[in-house]
Amino acid sequence: MAAMTPPEAVRHPVPLAVATADFAAKAGLVVLLVMSMIFPELGNVEDKAAGLRAVAYPALAFTVPVIWWVWWRERSSFPWVADLMITSTCFTDTLGNRLDLYDSVVWFDDLMHLMNTGLLTAAVVLLTMRHSSTLGAVVERSLAFGVTAAVSWEVAEYFAFIANSSEKRHAYTDTLGDLSLGSLGSVLGGVLVHRLWRRGLLTSAAPQLEPRTLPPAPEFPAVATAPG
Repeated sequence: MAAMTPPEAVRHPVPLAVATADFAAKAGLVVLLVMSMIFPELGNVEDKAAGLRAVAYPALAFTVPVIWWVWWRERSSFPWVADLMITSTCFTDTLGNRLDLYDSVVWFDDLMHLMNTGLLTAAVVLLTMRHSSTLGAVVERSLAFGVTAAVSWEVAEYFAFIANSSEKRHAYTDTLGDLSLGSLGSVLGGVLVHRLWRRGLLTSAAPQLEPRTLPPAPEFPAVATAPG
């Protein structure tokens, strides 16, 4: 019995703009987190679980590179778009705190819950579903991940810095709003990815999930042989 050979690696050109933005977001995230740990008053993260963010955000931002290097690099190109989406959620939250946007702009927190949950959900859909998935299947997974992520964030946020703060009295109303926005963002993120797939876009985001389509073998006309 012949030994099975591993599938040929799927390689796509590196999207330079996306890759550059991804590297910049990761570098910016690390710099901002280091600065917030050294000068918490400048990072505007005092009493906002600065230590937890400094551990959790880099871990999340480098999850895809680690998984790709360990399990995917032999059979697929790097999923730059999905990685940028995940990194952006950590970077924008950290930058928003650094610029004090959460306290100075009323709607900024709502925007972050809507956008960042949507970006995370879109990344998960890109990385775990096939381009041929139905809209219903995409929405189902979007809600399963997005709502879970939104609830997990609210629970972590409560125990990290709300439970013992003056914000506790208003936490219930704020939590309901954040959960609603996160759920809406997850659906929008999944639907957007599905629509882009239907237009033939983002087809190289997670090629390891798609079966290789080999070109058809050339057909040669039959050659008649003279009776011997």
